[in-house]
Amino acid sequence: MRRYMITSLLALALSAGTSQAASTWTGGDDLPTNPLACDGTPAAAAPVTYDGGSPAKAPDRNGKQIKVVDVPKLVGIGYFNSTSKGVMEAAKDLGNVSAKTDGSTKANIDDQITLIDNYITSGVDGILFSANDPVAIAPVLKKALAAGINVVGYDADAQADARQWFVNPATPNGVAKSLIDTLAKEIGPDGSFAIVTSTFTTPNQARWISEMSAYQAKCYPKMTWLETVEAQEDNILSFNQANTLINKYGSDMKGIIGMTSVATPAAADAVTQAGQCGKISVVGLATPNPMKPYIKAGCVKSAVLWSTTDLGYAAMEALRASADGTLKPGDKTFKAGRLGELQIINGSQILLGSPAVFTKDNVDKYDF
Repeated sequence: MRRYMITSLLALALSAGTSQAASTWTGGDDLPTNPLACDGTPAAAAPVTYDGGSPAKAPDRNGKQIKVVDVPKLVGIGYFNSTSKGVMEAAKDLGNVSAKTDGSTKANIDDQITLIDNYITSGVDGILFSANDPVAIAPVLKKALAAGINVVGYDADAQADARQWFVNPATPNGVAKSLIDTLAKEIGPDGSFAIVTSTFTTPNQARWISEMSAYQAKCYPKMTWLETVEAQEDNILSFNQANTLINKYGSDMKGIIGMTSVATPAAADAVTQAGQCGKISVVGLATPNPMKPYIKAGCVKSAVLWSTTDLGYAAMEALRASADGTLKPGDKTFKAGRLGELQIINGSQILLGSPAVFTKDNVDKYDF
């Protein structure tokens, strides 16, 4: 059972004129949104002061061998297998880092908290994490900072002051625009759709969904957002949830958006087995290997994702630089090894860069 629940389960209010029912629970968070322009005009970035935390009385680690543990949301799925690969590649390139990945086989916040707490007790120099719940994980991360441990997040953030830096794979409003624009292109500006996410407390997905809700209301007000369902980053549950949506809404269902690398291929499988390829579009975030059969069969036109290996690589580079003191509050850019110079945004977030789009023409070029 999750230790904490979002205190308010009210849907985000949409602008007047949208066909989405006011009571629809989108699965987003309750933070302010900043939808991008419908015509693609770039948004101006506002300067934000550093808002991350700081390890208390950390020992001098500059250039010295350090021990790092990587604690993702869960282990055993392609997404986090590849982020772990990136972490290990960076550790090898750096030459003065001993790193390991450890986690539960389920996306369970209580297990994640217990694991991190155990590593604080046993002794590590650095912790990398992808949060299952941004609020629930914050106290144990603050405990790590108080113990002088360097803390860097990636993929899914915690409260900003509970870690030093967060490697952001993409801006939430950028993800939102990409997914909704792609969906609208496939099902039309007045189509009906549903979403399969992991949990309503998973920070990155809740943030993306909030921005998607705002962008859809602004740019495609005639679209109908039917429902958002949780699937716990579980393949069988994701398939069953997608199948339930297909049966529940029938011909009204025109599209499904998968918010995870597990949900998107599972939704594609459900659409395939239901004989709905060409009638129900599947759009979402996914690693290429699980999507290859559906893309090659023409049931899915494309899938979108950043390089998950590079995400883990950047996170490890950021932790090493934090430990060395070469990545400091107020910096505008960050040199991330083979990735080159990355931009720092929103005070304490390191932006990974542009995602890859996997299509029938290029999907065989990728292997993760």
